[in-house]
Amino acid sequence: MRHLITSLFLVLALATHATAKDTDRAAVDAVLDNFHKAASEANWGTYFGLMSDDAIFLGTDAGERWDIPTFKSYALPTKGWTYTVRERHINFTPDGNTAWFDELLDNKSYGTSRGTGVLIRTNSGWKISQYHLTFPIPNDLAAGFTKQIQAFEKRQKAGQK
Repeated sequence: MRHLITSLFLVLALATHATAKDTDRAAVDAVLDNFHKAASEANWGTYFGLMSDDAIFLGTDAGERWDIPTFKSYALPTKGWTYTVRERHINFTPDGNTAWFDELLDNKSYGTSRGTGVLIRTNSGWKISQYHLTFPIPNDLAAGFTKQIQAFEKRQKAGQK
């Protein structure tokens, strides 16, 4: 009987943990979906409200490492941007207070993009602490693109002297 009760408690604990993880996964998923929706509507109050106060946005250009005030100065004058999620993966730290994700995105102008980042659990819910937008380059094209980037950076340095 003791083993049966222990087994029942173990099953209940595992089920509760799985349910909490599913709830957190759905909450993180909703934050990211709302983040993209707000950007497409240029709803900057909602968009930046989904980020932690110390969040960093890493854009596609090597110089785009923006804190919130810098990112706001870039975003506020725009009419927004639309990225549609094609695929998303979410993982959690063992304590359940930090989530990281990667997602493939589609954009009318740029085609396939990748977003990666970190969310933290706060008293007001999940917040994006870092978001990184990249253009994944197929391996067969990488050498050509990296040579172009190197040439561009060389021209930039020469112009700064």
